[in-house]
Amino acid sequence: MRTLCPNFDREDGLDTVLEVPIPEEMFPAAKNKWPNMKSWVKSNPARSPVGFPFGDRNSQIQLLLGVIGAPLIPLPTPSDHKLTKTVKDHPIESSMAKYIIHQYIAAMGGDHALNSVDSMYAMGKVRMVASEFSAGEGLSATSNQKLDNSKIVKIKGMKHGGEVGGFVLWSKMPDLWCLELVVSGTKISAGSDGKVAWRQTPWHNSHSSRGPPRPLRRSLQGLDPRLTANLFTNSICIGERTVNDEDCFVLKLEANPTTLEARSSGNVEVIRHTIWGYFSQRTGLLVQLEDSHLLRIKASKNNCVFWETTMESSIQDYRTIDGINIAHSGKTSVSLFRYGENTENHSRTRMEEVWSIEEVDFNIKGLTMDCFLPPSDLKQEDEVGFPTAVPNNIKSTTKARNTAKLANTKVSPAKVVALDDDDYSENFDGSGKL
Repeated sequence: MRTLCPNFDREDGLDTVLEVPIPEEMFPAAKNKWPNMKSWVKSNPARSPVGFPFGDRNSQIQLLLGVIGAPLIPLPTPSDHKLTKTVKDHPIESSMAKYIIHQYIAAMGGDHALNSVDSMYAMGKVRMVASEFSAGEGLSATSNQKLDNSKIVKIKGMKHGGEVGGFVLWSKMPDLWCLELVVSGTKISAGSDGKVAWRQTPWHNSHSSRGPPRPLRRSLQGLDPRLTANLFTNSICIGERTVNDEDCFVLKLEANPTTLEARSSGNVEVIRHTIWGYFSQRTGLLVQLEDSHLLRIKASKNNCVFWETTMESSIQDYRTIDGINIAHSGKTSVSLFRYGENTENHSRTRMEEVWSIEEVDFNIKGLTMDCFLPPSDLKQEDEVGFPTAVPNNIKSTTKARNTAKLANTKVSPAKVVALDDDDYSENFDGSGKL
């Protein structure tokens, strides 16, 4: 990962320190690497004339970042949970889940090591790609089978290996976190100051999530063992399953009706949001994370559109850092299914993210509350649950964000949906398609 960007205006000038490091792949080894790098940093993704079925390359990047970039977990996680809760006086399914979490805590380093962490930093790289688009009457909400009368399109972007980028994640107890993610010159930021969770993108105003602040799903992908333990301590064990030749216990947790109602709005209803954790019976480690949520969106007076998002993450390459096991690589597969209205408008989009962790550190000196302040232009959601259009220049106020000015991304109107329940850019007149 490169942390410095050359001075394009003066060859003898000092390099710029990038707040979000750029993967080595973006620096060609050829003699013209600096002109190529300059072209990448100052490029506009919309210029690439790639014929994706749901829009240009810019729309694809917008979709990838909206869905995979910074999703949140189903419900807030109490920070005052003790990791040594008793397994007694609970139903058998809950007692089994608590016992499995005890084993997980031991496998991740133990109570003392996890409780000694006050803050953490992680830096890594990602490769995202939209791999397939299906549409037509042959699609079913309850099945992945594609019938003869459905149209399947392989996304051309796969031939180029997808979109590459890097991210930096900061977190601090009890409920503070901040993520910066740059993919192909487009940057999004997200975070929580413990009172409100927010997101900032080039195509929307900075806006807050509905309901109480929730942690980042990416933190559950082997980066924050204490958060994972606190989340699943209230789960139930629903059985066993083999994942990649590993026998696992399956823990399940559902968002309660109160949380779902708080995340809903007049036009958008969150029907359900469920998460599953697959814990190895042999090692005690979390090896797969799965979650699914279903939204009902009022497209017109008499019609509703349903969006079902399913994410499945394999978590691999655990390494011990300061006595704590941290996952250093993995892969997330996403299925985005749209149905309702008439069957001709049913569609399914599949996308993937491969990620790896380059650096991890704990108990960061000087990481104060100022590093997690929301942007100064933060707006609350309006009554229909999605924000208004945004200015081109996004300004951030936190210390952990933005010293380098990356691409000035001019985003055209896109018929895509960023599927957290508070962040949409689809046309809700029923005409928007993926």
